[in-house]
Amino acid sequence: GGVWRTSDGGQTWENISDGYFGGSIGAVAISEWDNNVIYVGGGEKTVRGNVSFGYGMWKTEDAGKTWKQHGLLDSRHISRIRIHPKNPELVYAAVMGDLFKSSQTRGVYRSKDGGSNWERVLFANSDAGAVDLQMDPNNPRVLYATTWRIRRTPYSLESGGEGSAIWKSIDGGDNWENISENEGLPKGPFGISGVTVSPANSDRVWVIVEAEDGGVFRSEDAGETWKKTNSSRSLRQRAWYYTRIYADTNDEDVVYVLNVRYHKSKDGGKTFEPFAAPHGDHHDLWIDPEDPKRMVIGDDGGAQVTFDGGNNWSTYHNQPTAQFYRITTDNHFPYRIYGAQQDNSTVRILHRSANSSTISERHWEPTAGGESAHITVKPDDNDIVFGGSYGGFLTMRNHRTGEQRAVNVWPDNPMGHGAKDLTYRFQWNFPIFFSPHNPDKLYAASNHLHVSTNLGQTWEVISPDLTRNDTTKLEPSGGSITKDNTSIEYYATIFAVIESAIEEGLIWSGSDDGLVYLTRDGGKNWENVTPPQMPEWTMVNSIEVDPFIKGSAYIAGTRYKLGDYQPYLYKTKDYGKSWKLITKGINSEHFTRVLRADPKRRGLLYAGTESGMYLSFDEGESWESMQLNLPIVPITDLAVKNDNLIAATQGRSFWLIDDLTPLHQLNDKISGSIFYLYKPLDSYRMGGGTSDNTKTAGKNHPGGVMVHFYLKNEPTEKDVITLEILEEDGILIRKFSSNAEDENQKLEVKQGMTRFVWNMRYPDAERFEGLILWAASLTGPKAVPGNYKVKLTFNDKNLETEFKILKDPRSTVTLADIQDQFDYLIEVKSKIDETHLKIKEIREVREQIKNTLVKLDSGEVRNKGDEILKSINKIEEQLYQTKNQSRQDPLNYPIRLNNKLGHLLSLMAIGDYPPTEQAIQVKEELIKAIDEQLQALEGIIQNEIAEFNRLVRESGVDAVKLKKEENSEIN
Repeated sequence: GGVWRTSDGGQTWENISDGYFGGSIGAVAISEWDNNVIYVGGGEKTVRGNVSFGYGMWKTEDAGKTWKQHGLLDSRHISRIRIHPKNPELVYAAVMGDLFKSSQTRGVYRSKDGGSNWERVLFANSDAGAVDLQMDPNNPRVLYATTWRIRRTPYSLESGGEGSAIWKSIDGGDNWENISENEGLPKGPFGISGVTVSPANSDRVWVIVEAEDGGVFRSEDAGETWKKTNSSRSLRQRAWYYTRIYADTNDEDVVYVLNVRYHKSKDGGKTFEPFAAPHGDHHDLWIDPEDPKRMVIGDDGGAQVTFDGGNNWSTYHNQPTAQFYRITTDNHFPYRIYGAQQDNSTVRILHRSANSSTISERHWEPTAGGESAHITVKPDDNDIVFGGSYGGFLTMRNHRTGEQRAVNVWPDNPMGHGAKDLTYRFQWNFPIFFSPHNPDKLYAASNHLHVSTNLGQTWEVISPDLTRNDTTKLEPSGGSITKDNTSIEYYATIFAVIESAIEEGLIWSGSDDGLVYLTRDGGKNWENVTPPQMPEWTMVNSIEVDPFIKGSAYIAGTRYKLGDYQPYLYKTKDYGKSWKLITKGINSEHFTRVLRADPKRRGLLYAGTESGMYLSFDEGESWESMQLNLPIVPITDLAVKNDNLIAATQGRSFWLIDDLTPLHQLNDKISGSIFYLYKPLDSYRMGGGTSDNTKTAGKNHPGGVMVHFYLKNEPTEKDVITLEILEEDGILIRKFSSNAEDENQKLEVKQGMTRFVWNMRYPDAERFEGLILWAASLTGPKAVPGNYKVKLTFNDKNLETEFKILKDPRSTVTLADIQDQFDYLIEVKSKIDETHLKIKEIREVREQIKNTLVKLDSGEVRNKGDEILKSINKIEEQLYQTKNQSRQDPLNYPIRLNNKLGHLLSLMAIGDYPPTEQAIQVKEELIKAIDEQLQALEGIIQNEIAEFNRLVRESGVDAVKLKKEENSEIN
């Protein structure tokens, strides 16, 4: 998901590469000489079945504020970067290259000019890339590298073979010696290997080697001779996934090896003790050269920091870097999003919260299935959830009762076996889904399609083998040294399947080996409708049924595991009799994972690719980028729900667009207009809002009415743009303007699309300087559900449209109850307005009288002025506690009438309920008491101040002037 930085020891993390590059990251290196210089290499080293490539070498010279691309664009996977300790211009990169085909880009590269130009200084062969690279901390001319023959296909992982080796250079990379056959090292073939040099003793070098007789080896003479120190399989299990070794920065006897757990040796690598960071599957480690107790570990959970040598680690639950496989939603309100996180839990999470400004951990919970799951929710019961995982694992979870049940279609554990040994081949990410026509019909896919109508108690096979079933591609995976069969490489399986929502019994299936089938009778008869122009062995990653046209469907295919990164999207309108490739406008290397059709606007399509989002308005005839603020990251799945678009990403969790309705309305006339106001999406009257403080939580729905408008040109200082919110009969509620001085009424505008969010509230109550209240609110009430208008004015021209505010469907009250609440709150707020305006008036009068008395020494005027000051001060003190100067002063000085009334505004705004009888009684008492004070004030103004002004005028001085009472928005 890009490059992340912590500035507080791992408490929070922020992305510093967004807007420049993203994808998976293989290496990060910071110059010791100039910490502002950072090099980043794209493409992960942990080459899982869902591995992602990167975008070459990137560099910053300002500590991540800005970045520039610095070559190695075809490297695909850069696994290590090393920088000369005293020259940030001299840098080395270990390039693994393309994992899926032979490539000349593999090897170790060197740049002497800060990455502007690169030369390859080590090359094993076109199938073995450089995977580890170490620079002697005491002599930067001495380098060690390891090369690794690694190849992934759609059906296998092959680790080891010719080209896998350990290398050394003593002249800064000009020349290299293969030291793999030096005394003490194991006989070949080699697989992956890792190397480290002790900063405390450069002659002490360790390697960890994947080989039949592999393990940890140590050299005391800088690689000339070696001795095996440890052969434990716990250090080298699943070698291709781990095989990293690190020397302590101070103690030459301390060395670490990473695997499922991380292992520490204090005796030079002879014995190791296992330790656990907060998450398992460890892949990278940084040890502080100045304080080896300070370390950062990278694992399948994220990154964690320790300051005490691993006794305590920071959390990884503060990094939004989840790799989600698929998206499912339910019909709960607010609807929930479901997904399976690679090497973490499955989750169901509210798409918006009604009681917070963020979406945090309290808004999600684990659900059915495991890390690689498809998830499906019973259409008529949001609490019954089914989730899969690798090995054909399938569970049901009843969230209402907490019950769980395993309902595997065929509960035969396949671990360690090749696909050819299995009765049914269930892929790592096998499809499961409910029928859109029958809430009791549950489907699951192996190489056959299975169906259950009793929640998994029994299963029926309703298809033949819908794959090529090529037995040559069903062998055990891993290579000649270490087998690795988890089912992620299981091949000839159904990878995508869907039943049409508009035609019952019409089911489309797509296999990972390139076949498309359909049945129109619920599985009784199947027809091969594979697009003839689609290249053989294309993985059908997703299928989408057109929501408007019977017999119309779309498929998204990938061939990246064959070294082909082109996008493959096809559509048919005749039940698969003919197909058309629809990829015009998509980058030729942005291979496609998913396509979804908008259910509201015919022809509107969304496509998720390895490197971003695309949009089409014409059924895929042409595409344009829809990246916006979405990070550059693989899009693994998409869902359209309630005019929202949700993206599952591989490395950046879930992302969501709150409002698609502008896309539904967009046409040529609008795009050619000087300005345009879109009809707002109907909005629910509910709690919750948004906050920009989202380092450790998801960003929530803004919680109001989203108003979108468009300006063709950049507005000038002379342009005045106003937005007015109106009641149905045209009465003004709020007015916002581009030239407003009050920040609460300021309308921020820009060229292109602007989104303004009205919080559904009427204006807040009047305030005055120094106001301190306890347990009181001045917030204006929320609008009652119903019809409203919005008007956009651009200079002397305006556009107007309508929108609805909807009642929260969870609310148990009636519209009449909400109206009663609103009327009550408006009455209370209006009285607070009046009270506070009068307090302002009292203060203005007081100031004028005091200024007048400074100018006049007349005893009669002074006596009258002092009498008035005493009277109005007494009234103000009844209306407001004037002794309050700090927030908790009300605990010392009793609150007055305005605070009591504001307390009612706070209390009776909780929920959607009408005011209680006692709240009505208290309101009436308070208003009566306030009115008595205001009447007394009016008497003073009409009589006493009038008399004071007469006396003042007779003395030739300006009299007291009273300001007219008015509220700038609504009385």
